Amino acid sequence: MHYTQQLAGRALIAATALFTANFSVWILYAVIGLDFATHLALSATEFGVLLAAPMLSGALLRYPAGLLSERCSARRLLVWQSLLLVPALLLLPRVHGYVALLWLGLWLGIAGVSFVLGVRYLSSWFESRNQGFALGVFGAGNVGAAIALACAPAVANWLGDAMVGPVFATGLLLVTLLFALWAPEETPYMRSRRQPSLSFHLEPLTDLRVLRFGLYYFFVFGSFLALLLWLPRYYVSAYGADTKTAFLLTLLFATLSSSVRAVGGWFADRFGARAVNWSVFWTCLVCLFFLSYPPTSMTIHGVERDVQLNIEVGIELFTLLILVIGIAQGFGRASVYRIVFDKYPRQMGSVSGLVSSIGALGGFSLPVLFGMAQDIVGIHSAAFMVLYGILACCMLVMYLALKRERTRERLMFARAHNFLHDADTLPDLPLRE
Repeated sequence: MHYTQQLAGRALIAATALFTANFSVWILYAVIGLDFATHLALSATEFGVLLAAPMLSGALLRYPAGLLSERCSARRLLVWQSLLLVPALLLLPRVHGYVALLWLGLWLGIAGVSFVLGVRYLSSWFESRNQGFALGVFGAGNVGAAIALACAPAVANWLGDAMVGPVFATGLLLVTLLFALWAPEETPYMRSRRQPSLSFHLEPLTDLRVLRFGLYYFFVFGSFLALLLWLPRYYVSAYGADTKTAFLLTLLFATLSSSVRAVGGWFADRFGARAVNWSVFWTCLVCLFFLSYPPTSMTIHGVERDVQLNIEVGIELFTLLILVIGIAQGFGRASVYRIVFDKYPRQMGSVSGLVSSIGALGGFSLPVLFGMAQDIVGIHSAAFMVLYGILACCMLVMYLALKRERTRERLMFARAHNFLHDADTLPDLPLRE
């Protein structure tokens, strides 16, 4: 048992390191995209589409990759998936046109597959009571966003813009080789527990709960990705911050949101994932309400004189609210995968692939919606109006779904007891999350 725990620790460290490297590649366009927007004179919508290209391919590939990981070694798939990114990074300095950058972004989106492969790889190594914490630690690999935000500008300043891609390719290749040499392969017992039947892994598609979990993840992960991509430009355009300050503040957001994910997993293990999720949503809803309010000037006609009121969320308050949202999202990302493991422990590849695909689609669609909203409404804070509306709709849908499920379970209880119980005397049955 002690030896198995050592191997599990090695697997967790190696997989987290490789996921971190992949995630830094996946959001690389968020860092170098500002230069593209300047050189190509992109509109807000065009810029949003460019940032969303890696998110689209990453989202679409996650579910097929999850199914494949149920039949093949997730460890080997992680190695080959990472190696496929190296040529794309080496080509980055040679690509200049908008369409070519879109195609290259779709190629780089393969990096997003590393999450679902890593979840499938690690879920076999840890017992149920530790899944929330283990997957939370692994998910902290989102800190790769902070690495990209810190390292890409540094490489561009020291070695030139053309070296960003090759340097990231070298780093990813080294981490991949270390993973291939050090990460343990699944034990014979773990392989024996695999269910080879494709129908077994497709079965959760008929369960509406999986779509609901995907809806949770759409906000806690999809909007996290979207904000990572959008914040640098927002700080520059809305507050007139210089590029260095914009990247530093976005780096702080990414680091905090990623580093608390393990804590969120521990809270989900200890207090229940559903309680964590609802706390996350209410916290974000309050913060988004204030972030959505555009700078406003009002004149109040008083008895003796007019009173001028200026209402504006300054950069300090804006940053504080964004950091609170980031921390809440970090908790939420961990708690969602605690729920997924509780309900589908033997289908983690397929179910986590579908849930994370839905979540990553938020990273694709939201930057585009942000850009369109800003172009149409002409207000910087329109992006947060979009997020507020989406979160409110998500919470309403989830509330109605949970209420419907609770009613169904109470009805089943009544039928099992021949309807002898009065509606007021039926026990308060726990919700199945």
